[in-house]
Amino acid sequence: MNVKPFRVSLLTILATGGCAGQQSVLDPAGRDAEVLATLFWWMLGGAVVLWILMNGILFYVSRAKEREFSRRTAELFIIGGGIVFPTVVLAVLLSYALSEMPRQRDLGSGLTVRVVGESWWWRVEYLPDGWDTPIVSANELRLPTGSRSEIKLAANGVIHSLWIPALGGKTDMIPGRETRMSLEPETPGDYRGQCTEFCGESHALMAFGAVVMEPEAFADWLDKQAQEAAPPTGTESIRGREVFAAEGCGGCHTVRGTPADGLVGPDLTHLADRRTLAAGVLPMTEAAMIDWLRDPEAIKPGVHMPAYGHLDDADLSALATYLLGLT
Repeated sequence: MNVKPFRVSLLTILATGGCAGQQSVLDPAGRDAEVLATLFWWMLGGAVVLWILMNGILFYVSRAKEREFSRRTAELFIIGGGIVFPTVVLAVLLSYALSEMPRQRDLGSGLTVRVVGESWWWRVEYLPDGWDTPIVSANELRLPTGSRSEIKLAANGVIHSLWIPALGGKTDMIPGRETRMSLEPETPGDYRGQCTEFCGESHALMAFGAVVMEPEAFADWLDKQAQEAAPPTGTESIRGREVFAAEGCGGCHTVRGTPADGLVGPDLTHLADRRTLAAGVLPMTEAAMIDWLRDPEAIKPGVHMPAYGHLDDADLSALATYLLGLT
């Protein structure tokens, strides 16, 4: 077996394996990400051209023509190949990049969303035109296709940075200051975002889902999110609501339509409609929910949520059933 071609093929597969997926800048699902992906390929092309030129000159003078060059020829190689040509290529690439920057800062003309970086999760508030109060969610950002959404950014405590590679670039979130970005998604689907500014113990565990929907489906979803939580059905779920109230969970969390009105932690009104639990760390399943309730610190270091390991298995199961019924 010829090992060298096998190694080359393996490296090629590994190198291109990151070009697609929920969190890939090279698999764009929005106009802004397409601009950035195109810019990357142009930059890569320019880098390849420069690399070939510089190494070609080096090979030519050291291997192909092993002879003494005249001063004029040497200066031509140094000034032309080492200064003029790289300057021209980089100037063209820089001009192209700068020409795209204003488009990345376009104002949103559709939905307005406010996202606040917390420790270590995301508070998401939808601000549709004509609505008196925001529709509050957490750890998941949903956007419609066909329009440019305005996203207002803030942070509590420390700096965060919001990035959805498949939809656009990243923007810092700074305590005491509101920054902004806008996104124009084009392809419906599930994508993944991430905090890209080191913010503490669970920085690497501060992800979120980004769901792009057709406008009609998004409008239906938003109407549902504006409603109060569905009342529990079944003995297990009712018991879980009692445990939720007895343990004081409503002091930190809001469940609209119930006495729970805490603002410290994520809004749980429609928790079970979200794709993941604990800001992208766990799947939205009963087993994961019980593990999270029992010892959240073990899953997300530095989290402010207290552990409920003192509850017996029956109460934990009932509490998980209630929470997973919040659709």
